[in-house]
Order: sequence, then C-alpha cells, then structure tokens
Amino acid sequence: MTVESSALYDIPGPKALARHRLYGGIALLVIAALLGWIVYMLFHTQQFTESKWMAFEYKGVQELLLRGLGNTLKAFGWTVLFALPFGALFAAGRLSDHRPVRMLSTLVVEFFRAMPLLVMIFFIFVALKVAPLWALVAGLVLYNGSVLAEVFRAGVLAVPKGQKEAAFALGMRKTQVMAYVLVPQANRAMLPAIISQLVVALKDTSLGFLITYEEFLHAGKLIATNLDYDLPFIPVVMVIAPVYIGMCLLLSWFARWVERQGRRRPSMRGGAPVASAEVAMGLPPTAQQ
Repeated sequence: MTVESSALYDIPGPKALARHRLYGGIALLVIAALLGWIVYMLFHTQQFTESKWMAFEYKGVQELLLRGLGNTLKAFGWTVLFALPFGALFAAGRLSDHRPVRMLSTLVVEFFRAMPLLVMIFFIFVALKVAPLWALVAGLVLYNGSVLAEVFRAGVLAVPKGQKEAAFALGMRKTQVMAYVLVPQANRAMLPAIISQLVVALKDTSLGFLITYEEFLHAGKLIATNLDYDLPFIPVVMVIAPVYIGMCLLLSWFARWVERQGRRRPSMRGGAPVASAEVAMGLPPTAQQ
C-alpha cells in the first residue's frame, strides 16, 4: 500500500485527521448556535408578526418593489453596456506601443480606480446636474470600467509570449494578433474576474438611493420608514437581501455556463482546428505559372 505525497503540504496522519474532524465539528456547532441565536432574536423581537408583514400584501407596495427592482436592473444593464467597452478601450490603450496613448490610458484608469465611487456619483449628480439614473450609471461605468481595463490587460499579458511572437512571425498585424490570438486565449482566464466585477457593479447600484434614484433599496427604505406600516425594517431587509443574493448567484451561474460553453468551442480554446498536412506532388504554384 502506497501513500500519496503532496509537494504543497504533508499528508495528515490519523491524529491530525481526528483533530481536523474535531475542529470541523466545533465550527459547525458554533455556526448552528449563531444561526439559532439569530432566529431566536427575530422571534423575540416579534419580527414575524402579521402587523410587520401585512404591508407586502398591498398592491402599491408590491408595485413599488417591482418598480425599484426594474430600475436596479436598468441601471445595471446600462452599466454593463458601457463599462465593458470602456474597459476594453483603455486596456488596449495601456497595451499600446505609442507612449502618449499608454500614459493617458494609465492616468485615466488609475485615477478612476483610486477615486471613491460614492464621491464620483455625488460629484456627477450635484456638480454636473446630471439626472439620478445617469449620475449613478456614469459613476459605476468609470469605476468598474477602470477595474475591467486592468482585468483585460492582465488577461492578455497572461498569454505566453510565444503565442504573440509566433503570430508576428506569420506576418499578422498587431490588431490581428490581439483579435485572433491573444484575446481568445485570454477569455477563459478573464471570465471569472469579469463576472465578479459585474456582481460588484450590481450591488453598487444600491448607492443610487443616496441620490434619490428610485432603485430597489430606495423602495425598501420608503416602505421601512412609512409610519403606517409600523417600521418593518427587518422584514424589508429579509425581502430585499434574498433578491440581491439571487441576482448575484444568477450571474455566477451564467459565468459557469459561459465557461462550459467555451470549453466545447474550438474558437474559445485559443484557436481554430489545425488542418491536416498533405503532400502535394509536382512543382509549387508559382513555378507552374
């Protein structure tokens, strides 16, 4: 009987395995106790009473939540539509061979990455007098687009240099090398980071309530601060939070689906299938002419 070894860590022995099981059991008990305490406090503070949940039976409240959810998805959709091209454009600028273009792109990306998102949103909304929706979208695009630019650049640079050198040796121009060699191979490496940043953008749409944009969190705040509903703050959170979590999980599922599809497509694996070599008899075409 052979024991497998690992270069990263030693294989735990019987005592270590027993100790790990003990730690795991204690951690599960602590988590279960914490969840039990939270549920107990929710019941103890009467968060499940009918008076605090009856507000959700009103048609006006339901329409308010649906309208807020629609506005959240609208802001997120516009953000994705503009942030991805923004990131691709400035990633290409940072990879440019022209020094002025590279320096300008670096300045833009680093500035908007360092600038707090809320400050940008407030500046666009207050100083530039932009409508709440577009102030929110502009701030999200500038920040998330700058982060995506770094993601795109890092993904392209992660492709082995031999791929680029071989493409140049075949006589391809730089735009062709980027479009047909580097980007297809970098897609799979970049996809998890891109989806993660889109999840961040989706959650950051909740900042819109600070500039009176009527998104999902703003709708929940209106319900929770209405005196006629007995301030059902916790029930509103228990309704809104699972919706946000569900949308983020849906994006993660979409990322895994796209990754699985990419594994099945030759174009997403870094190149088209190579044709089989054949031996042709006779003179070359130029010589025949």
